[in-house]
Amino acid sequence: MLETTLGGATTAGRIVEVEAYTGPDDPAAHSFGNRKTARNTSMFGPPGWAYVYRSYGMHWCMNVVTERRGYPTAVLIRALEPLKGLDVMRARRGVDRDRILCAGPGRLCQALAVTREHDGKPLQRGPLRLLGTEPIPDIEIGVSGRIGISKAGDWPLRFYIVGSRWLSR
Repeated sequence: MLETTLGGATTAGRIVEVEAYTGPDDPAAHSFGNRKTARNTSMFGPPGWAYVYRSYGMHWCMNVVTERRGYPTAVLIRALEPLKGLDVMRARRGVDRDRILCAGPGRLCQALAVTREHDGKPLQRGPLRLLGTEPIPDIEIGVSGRIGISKAGDWPLRFYIVGSRWLSR
């Protein structure tokens, strides 16, 4: 579960869709070729920290850094099943259809108020937290190519809960 406590409000959702970016040899990763820039520095940080960046100059996207410090890999959080603070999420997004509150990386960041301010921050404590949840019985995890990228989009690195109504696509 991803939870935020920002602006006096707590919002949270169960992660239902992610994409992996596997580091210097992944042509779709911001760290391809082991390039370190001002934008992707957090990707080189310790595991369990946030890597937040702007996509197409419009939407914030949040990743969880997954490997040892210095080896730049991350998992993009693509979609959540909204569970807590739905009224706050609706107001932040300006929508009343719960199905689209967190269906996509930009939407979920807007709903949870995740911005560049959270880049490079630990996800174990503070206003942005990655929490464990109870296991969900009888779920099936699907695997597919990544969405919306031109390089290595066919790599089977998108993982999602099959049949979830909260997916980005």
